[in-house]
Formats: sequence, structure tokens, C-alpha cells
Amino acid sequence: MKVLIVDDEVIIRTGLCRVIDWEQNGFTILEPASSAEEAMRRIPAERPEIVFTDIRMTGKSGLDLIRETKTNCPDTEWIVISGYDEFSYAQQAIREGVSEYLLKTSRPDEIVRAALRAKERLAERRKREELGREKDRLLNRSFLGRLLAASSEPDEEEVRELYERYPRLRPADGQRLQVWLISAADGVPGSGNPHPRDALYAALGDWLMQKLPCEWLPWNSSLLLLVLIRVDCPGKRPMEALLRNAETELGCTLFAACGQAVGGAHILREALETAETARSYAWLLQDRRIIRHEDIHARKGCRGICTQGEEAELASLLKSGDESALNDWIMQRLEELRRNGEATPATAAAYLQSLLLAGHRWLERAAASIGYAGQLTDMEGSSRMTLAADPQPELFRRLKSIMDEYRLIVSDTTPAERAATYIREHLEENLSLAQVARHVHMNPNYFSEVFKRETGQNYIEFVTEARLQKAMELLRETPAKISEVAKRIGYEDIKYFNRLFKRFTGQTPSEYRDNS
Repeated sequence: MKVLIVDDEVIIRTGLCRVIDWEQNGFTILEPASSAEEAMRRIPAERPEIVFTDIRMTGKSGLDLIRETKTNCPDTEWIVISGYDEFSYAQQAIREGVSEYLLKTSRPDEIVRAALRAKERLAERRKREELGREKDRLLNRSFLGRLLAASSEPDEEEVRELYERYPRLRPADGQRLQVWLISAADGVPGSGNPHPRDALYAALGDWLMQKLPCEWLPWNSSLLLLVLIRVDCPGKRPMEALLRNAETELGCTLFAACGQAVGGAHILREALETAETARSYAWLLQDRRIIRHEDIHARKGCRGICTQGEEAELASLLKSGDESALNDWIMQRLEELRRNGEATPATAAAYLQSLLLAGHRWLERAAASIGYAGQLTDMEGSSRMTLAADPQPELFRRLKSIMDEYRLIVSDTTPAERAATYIREHLEENLSLAQVARHVHMNPNYFSEVFKRETGQNYIEFVTEARLQKAMELLRETPAKISEVAKRIGYEDIKYFNRLFKRFTGQTPSEYRDNS
């Protein structure tokens, strides 16, 4: 895998080439480029898979290089290695499609690890593309595959041709067609799966055809089995026993989902769609090896929005920077979803999406509370399919990115800004000046002077205004009683709260709520 380094500083570009043993790590290092313009000329011919580039260089910048080159080289992995530790640079680089942002002070092992991560991303993309091409080839050579992939039910002529091609699938009295989607688990018993996955499916399909009136074809990284079943024998489920026997015969572990039994091939799409619906429950019902549509079709769904309490817990975790605690909290939420007997993939994904939205809203509020004027990274487009299929890594990745961005934001704030944030997040407490000064690691007297100079208000004025602003928000947006609002911002004496509020707004709390 070829690596190109682009930097206008000769010491940097030659140092990166020589200090790191690229060959030992599986890379071929190309002659470094001394400018973005030189790199633009060479990249189309030399086709490096990974490019390390500086941002600020004589002539065009590294971001110009990325912007003008990535259209023709969409698979290139871009890694910025800059001398500037500025959040705005990192944000701009991310928007241009940069995978990682390193500093020139990074150790050689950090640079190598970044290159290895880029190598893994490239390999994964190529694998997915190859799987997509293989899927297309398999569908195109199969008449049955084309019928199943169609957006509408087959017409009478197609049904007749299907039965002519596959006479074993013509239902007799008391028989129905059913679609099964069967996949091999990554972990298998014993010494492991002795077959490549596609060969395993071929062996499994052929084995099942010896036992059942059925046909099979590869389908979306699984095996699709179209089988005739008898519906006049209630309680009998021969497929379960057959699949367990197949596991023993082939040395694998199988997961299967089946759809609704239908009266004939004219409603083949319904048979497939209900099987795919059953398979979509694989994560929610991960303790089951077989999921039937009849077992899940009556589910009504779980709540799709997180609670205020969950939002508060998430905000506290994101602020703490404790990645392990964040992951534990995510695992708890996911376990609660799995225990919910009404949860569906769609409502579970909506709930998880609401957690991401809550995290992003918290980040926006946190940035606003300290007067942060920089551009926040846009919330990524929702990927509910990913959240429904394998939520833990996606949820952790997205929430951790919010945690990391908050860490960058507060690292640029002044003690007064950090104090203001702390005050707004602890309004219900007895906020003494000494307590807040301790939080920002300052002497109380000196902190008082700095706070007044930077905010234009003395400490008591600021706390009072912050509490009353929060009270206005609660009165506008919640049905909480006025006494409860007072307590939530640190006032036990309701009469004192009423006097302060009217002095601040010109209205009593009740009048303010009625007029809002």
C-alpha cells in the first residue's frame, strides 16, 4: 500500500520518510512532494492509497489539495499532519473528508497507527464493494433472484414460469410457501467453520434440498431458502430440527428468520418482506437462534424518545470525559431495550437516535453557555439502519465524538467561562463563590476580580440572573409548579423568589407563564 507525504518543509518530509520503518508495517513510501501543486501532478499517475499532508504550505494549502483531488481519487485516505493545534483547522479538515488530524509533534508510533487505521478502512471498503459486486452477479444469474428483487409482486406469466423452472415449489392442498433467511454466525463451535462463507451456504442449501421441497440462492450475505411447508400440522416445526442437524453436519452456528407462509408465488414479495422483518429483530432478540414473523408481528413498539432523566445522565457523562462510564451507560440502555417485549427495530432506532440528538443539543447548549463562537461539527445524518442492526459501536462512536468535541471547546475557555458553565449546571445548589473558585482552581478573592472583569457582573448578580433566566425557561416550557421551579433553581423561600422574579421581569411568575 503506497504512502505519499506532502510538506513544504524539507526537514519534516524527509524526517517522516526516514524515521519510520514504513516497509516493515506493510507500506511503500513514495518520493515525498514539496508542495500541494507537485502532489496534484503526481497523484493521478502514482495513485497513493494514503496521503499525509500539511495544511499551511507555500502556494496551495493541504485542504486545497484534498478538495481538488478527491473527486478523481475518492478512495484515497487523507491524514493531516500539521504544526497547528487549532480546533478550527481540525473542523475544516474533517469537513473536507480527512480521516485523522495529527500534530507534527506526534510520535512515530502514533503516525504509524494512523496509517494502519487508514489501511484497515481501505480494506473494509474494498471488501464491501466486492460483496456488492458478487451479490449483483448472483442475482442476475437467478430467475428466482430477479423475481425476489423486483419491487412488485410477480405477474401470472412470471408465476407460471417460476413453477415450470422450479416444480418443487408448486403448492398442493395444505401447503404454503415460506421464505427463510439463514446466516452463519461469526463464531462457530469446535475448531471453527471449515468452509468459506459462500461455500458453506452452497453446502447448506444442497443439504436442505435433500430433506425438503425447497430452492435456495445466496441473498444479502445470507442464504435465502424458499420452502414448501404444511400448514395442516399445527405445532410441528421440522425446520428447527433440520437446522440443528445441519450445524452438526457442517460444523457451523446458524441464525435463521422466517416470514409469513403464503398461498403461492403470486405473493412472493410478502413472504420475503415478512422474513426480512423477522431478521431485523436479530439484535433485539439476540438470545434466539430462530426468529419467526408470527412471534414478532404483533409488537406495538417502545417509546421513541429518551426521558429528561436520561438526557441529564447523558449530559453528565459527556461532560465527565469518562469513556468507560459512557460505554457502560450505553450498554444499560441497550439491555433495557432488549428486555422490552414491545420494542421493534424501528422504535428502538428512533429512541437511540433521540439519545444522539440529546447529546448534540447538550453540546450546543454547553458551547452557548460559555460564549463559544466557533463552528460546531454538524450532527451526522441519521443512520437508523445501522442503529437498528448493530447499535452499540455506532452509538458509542457518535457520542464519544460529542464528548471529544466538548473537551476541545472547554480547553479553549477562560476560568470565568468555565465558572459560568459550572454555575448554570448547578443552579439548584448553594453556589458559594468559594465553591466555584475551587472548581476553576483559583483563589476566591482573585477569582472574584477576574469574574467581574470578564463578565461585567459581580458574582452574586451573575448567579441571580442565571437562576432567573432558568426560571423563565422552566415556566415557558414545563408545567412545573412555581414552588417546584423555585426549588430547581436553588430558592427554598417562594416569597423571596417571587419578589426577585418580579423585580427582574416586571411580572410575577404566574403572570409571566400566562403571557408566554
